[in-house]
Amino acid sequence: MTQDALTNLLARFRRSEIDRRTFMTHAAALGISAASASALVRQAAAQDASPAASPAGEAIKSITREEYYAQLAEAFPMEEPASTGGDLLYAETSDIQTLNPTLVQDVYSGYITGAIFNSLIVSSAIDGTYVPDLADSWEMAADGITYTFHLNPNVTWHDGTPFTSADVEFSFDSIVDETSISVRRSDVTSVVASYRSIDDHTFEVTAVAPVANFLDKGPNNVAIVPKHIWESVPFADWGAAAGSTGQDPTKVIGTGPFKFVEWVAGDHVTITRNDDYWDASRTPVIDNFIYRIIPEPSSAVQALVTGEIDMFELPLAQVDQLKASSPELNYVDFDTTSFTYYSPNLDPAKITLFEDRGVRQALMYALDRQLAAEQVLFGYGIQADGTQPVLSVAYAPDQVNTIYNYDPDKARALLEEAGWVDTDGDGVREKDGVKFSFEMQYAEGVTTYVQLVPYMQQAWLDVGIEVIPTAVPFPTLVENFTTGKFEMVTIGFNWTIDGDQGSMFRSDSFAPNGFNCAHYVNPEYDRLNDEQALELDPEKRRQLLIDQSNIINDEQPVGILFFAKTVCGIQPRVHNLMPNGYSQFWSLQWAWIEQ
Repeated sequence: MTQDALTNLLARFRRSEIDRRTFMTHAAALGISAASASALVRQAAAQDASPAASPAGEAIKSITREEYYAQLAEAFPMEEPASTGGDLLYAETSDIQTLNPTLVQDVYSGYITGAIFNSLIVSSAIDGTYVPDLADSWEMAADGITYTFHLNPNVTWHDGTPFTSADVEFSFDSIVDETSISVRRSDVTSVVASYRSIDDHTFEVTAVAPVANFLDKGPNNVAIVPKHIWESVPFADWGAAAGSTGQDPTKVIGTGPFKFVEWVAGDHVTITRNDDYWDASRTPVIDNFIYRIIPEPSSAVQALVTGEIDMFELPLAQVDQLKASSPELNYVDFDTTSFTYYSPNLDPAKITLFEDRGVRQALMYALDRQLAAEQVLFGYGIQADGTQPVLSVAYAPDQVNTIYNYDPDKARALLEEAGWVDTDGDGVREKDGVKFSFEMQYAEGVTTYVQLVPYMQQAWLDVGIEVIPTAVPFPTLVENFTTGKFEMVTIGFNWTIDGDQGSMFRSDSFAPNGFNCAHYVNPEYDRLNDEQALELDPEKRRQLLIDQSNIINDEQPVGILFFAKTVCGIQPRVHNLMPNGYSQFWSLQWAWIEQ
């Protein structure tokens, strides 16, 4: 795929030398996804109809990394470290899944890989917008599609090898290649037309069109990995490679402020300060960051109280009690882009129980989500009205078409309309001789699910639906979810602030190359998703995102239960650790521990 070929193809389409079908066929041959090709067609039509709509004027330049750090210092004043060294121990109830940032699907792995590896850009801890990381800065050309990233010339990999644009090019290859096993492939290929190294420290990425969220779906989704380490491993084999599993620490090589030490599955992950960090003024203060796995939340809380660990994301049920009994701890709570949801399997080849929209709506009406939020979140979250989380630019609960307040009678009526009737009086509905009974998988040991799932089971049984809860290890849950080995899954998910949820709901984002694990298909949703991607007016784009969210909310391919806050308990001996909804560990480099 070359930019020249794409440009020539578009020119032929605009001159009416080829029709839309021919354009789509040739675009596919160039490696452009159907969604991206459709977007290009619409963009070309829009530009022909309104020449003023095409980008014009001067290139738009990003802020520099130093400018961002100056903003950080103003927004989050840091204490000067009174001591250096020491280990910062963080606990989670779940293990990580991978050390390869290209393959990360869970927040836990992201905590570790985010400290070991860098990307071209990173989410700002101030407002979630994108700021420089490995790139000192970047600029978008006046054409609205050409982005030039100016790489820091002083960066080296942990093994001393110089970092160059060849590593960036290889990292993009590892995502977009047809053999890639990255869930980010569909997002990246939907917006990126081409990319190339201009010189060792300059890298160019070309968008399929002037895309509103190009940075979010493109460069933000490409973690940069070392070509000299990974080029000998076929992309399809990355999942089990030693650099992903940590079996060979010499293969876990990044450019970040921390270096990998070890991963003992089910016990801990250790990363250590990179004394040769390329941004010497921001070399970490602590010696080691240790991620401990403590499966029982109560045990983790006790470890925090006794000082065995320094930080833990608290079970919301215990926050108020802890604040009263352990006032010496620091408590930080914040809104997030995360939500808890259940996902039925809509693939008719796997299960057919959830094909009817009325049935899916009944599942939601049968749940008292406000009560569940109060009992499970204890005031640290709200019932989800719509699909957009609180920090999203498209969060607009006042514009949600359908509010699924608790209404079990309506749930029963919808099930009756769909033909599900309890004819034998055993309390479970049936249709055509099939019981409305299914297995629901969830992650074992997670307090939220331990409390939530039994309630969901009883609430659905009250309207004639039988649920068989099955707790599995989190890695197993993710594997089953992405490979379609499930009937229903209850799980959590995080977005960016951007508001584009196409990676979960587009028909070309089926797992494993996207997050559409439910196998939901809606052409109108896909059309609006293409349209919002090309809408450069922020308010118009926001409205398109809201319209898309209403489609999902009405169709209920997944059931979004509530939007929760996160509450972290932190030992008072830890300073400058400031988690927020944009990044949990953005300040890890500045954290210091009283000795």
